[in-house]
Amino acid sequence: MNHERLRAMVKKEFVQMRRDPATLRLMLAVPVMQLFIFGFAIRTDVRHLPTVVFDQSRTQESRAFVQALAATDNFDMKREARSYADAIAAVDVGRARAAIILPPDYARNLKRGRTAVVQVLVDATDPTASQGAIGAAQLVGQRTNIALVASRVGLAAAAALPVDVRVRPLYNPALQSAVFIVPGLIGMILANVLILITALSIVRERETGTLEQLIVTPLARWEIMLGKIAPYVLVGYIQMTTVLIVGHFVFHVPVRGPLPALYAGTFLFIVANLGLGLFLSTLGRNQAQVVQTAFFFLLPNVLLSGFMFPREAMPQAARVFGYALPLTYYLQLIRGIVLKGNGLTQQWPQLVALALFAAAFFAFATRRFSKTLE
Repeated sequence: MNHERLRAMVKKEFVQMRRDPATLRLMLAVPVMQLFIFGFAIRTDVRHLPTVVFDQSRTQESRAFVQALAATDNFDMKREARSYADAIAAVDVGRARAAIILPPDYARNLKRGRTAVVQVLVDATDPTASQGAIGAAQLVGQRTNIALVASRVGLAAAAALPVDVRVRPLYNPALQSAVFIVPGLIGMILANVLILITALSIVRERETGTLEQLIVTPLARWEIMLGKIAPYVLVGYIQMTTVLIVGHFVFHVPVRGPLPALYAGTFLFIVANLGLGLFLSTLGRNQAQVVQTAFFFLLPNVLLSGFMFPREAMPQAARVFGYALPLTYYLQLIRGIVLKGNGLTQQWPQLVALALFAAAFFAFATRRFSKTLE
């Protein structure tokens, strides 16, 4: 082995690395980003689920039971529901992740030695986020029974459980992870693939010289950008349909909501990601730079959008950052339609957010794009 030649080769690589500061910054910044995200934002111990209460008893006993649930820190009592349908609707649209239903005769049954039934409804679309709440509700029921039985005199009084806590996981009764993952996978595939494909489109045109042909055309900037993204809308729909069909027949993922609503909402998400990809393509001079820039969007997309890790367990700063990601809203939309059976009227906040993202990214990309080679 010629050590001089090897030393020269190693020195040459270090010199070339120094001449490419973008790659060097990526090598240093990505580990730091991963450290902060995994260290501060990623948590699996989900607590403080927003909860609505439909207390038809309105007695000291019923309030004590609700307070016992709140004391576990698994439930945050946001408001009181006006009816059973109102409580279910709050969970359907995502304003609450759990609902507590207490019957009118709750206190009366306890005083007469009868079993009082309490229903706890938990949004189980995310099994990880719901398991803690399910266990906490069952534990509170056990502790309440122990306290009530101990306060009663005689074996007959202790023959039946004073409180029967019936926990009902909604939308995913078997707590299957595939039911939660497959709809989210559609969003991840659409986001990552479409962003990368379109991010490379303009720089590829510049590197191959075909951008000159676009420059001499009478097309306006917005027409060029629109023509760039139009074919990929169809590609996105094909990807979504393929995953949806395979997930339904192989993993038994239900499709409870209207498909036209799903396709309409997906159109906004596809356009938003294509616009973001085009915007990224205007930030670099070559494909390597664009891929490096796109990586800083793709990593938070995976970790902070709610695709893998429950957002309820994240600190406030991470949740706020997640609101800047179109995937966060699309995951709420597709899981609401596919798993909960919602329509566009129930998912209108997500639709508005995706429409704003689509318009903003497309406008930014069009504004930055210049019909010149410079």
